[in-house]
Amino acid sequence: MALFTISDLHLPLGVNKPMDIFGPQWENYVARLEEHWQDCVKPEDVVVLPGDFSWATYLEESVRDFAFLNRLNGRKILLKGNHDYWWTTLHKMRTFIAAQGFSGIDFLQNNSYMYQKTAICGTRGWAWAKEMAAEDQKIYNRELNRLELSIQSALRQEPEEVLVFLHYPPVLADDFHTPMAELLQRYGVKRCIYGHIHASGSRYAFEGTAGNVQYTLVSCDFRGFYPIQLCE
Repeated sequence: MALFTISDLHLPLGVNKPMDIFGPQWENYVARLEEHWQDCVKPEDVVVLPGDFSWATYLEESVRDFAFLNRLNGRKILLKGNHDYWWTTLHKMRTFIAAQGFSGIDFLQNNSYMYQKTAICGTRGWAWAKEMAAEDQKIYNRELNRLELSIQSALRQEPEEVLVFLHYPPVLADDFHTPMAELLQRYGVKRCIYGHIHASGSRYAFEGTAGNVQYTLVSCDFRGFYPIQLCE
């Protein structure tokens, strides 16, 4: 049994939005992703997807994307990305998944999950800047609150480790001192996994340890469309 992660699948199976317009690395990527996923993920494993799962605008448009995900190995836990326009309330999404018969798929929103003795926490996050518009600051603060709720729900289970998953990067290559990073340090989080950044944008991403937190970027094109194993 193992815990994996991969983000930003941007599945276009229900809408006409091919990803190869963003570069040759995206050519035939759905088939490559499936091959790589099935090679390394076993049915008993867990895979966390930190955002931008589907290009669908509405849940009804996402059926083919969820069907694809459902037939892949492992239990899947999804959190919201900035392009997951189909995302709605937790109740509606769970009702939709149950009605479609997509077992083994669930959502991370103001809650947490346990993988053995490791807690899985997270939220979408938001783009950080030292100077923000009032509306952006409001969204960022709301995401901070959601992450804290997720971590607090996990700590009640007395885990040995808390893993935090975000869609937006919580730190930047030139700025480690963000409110999101401070929240992680305050709760003793040691590992944070995030997505959102693609291709040439990876030069702005930070991978490594800052303030005792290890940050890892797992956007699928950045990782060659391979799920990344986090622990056994």
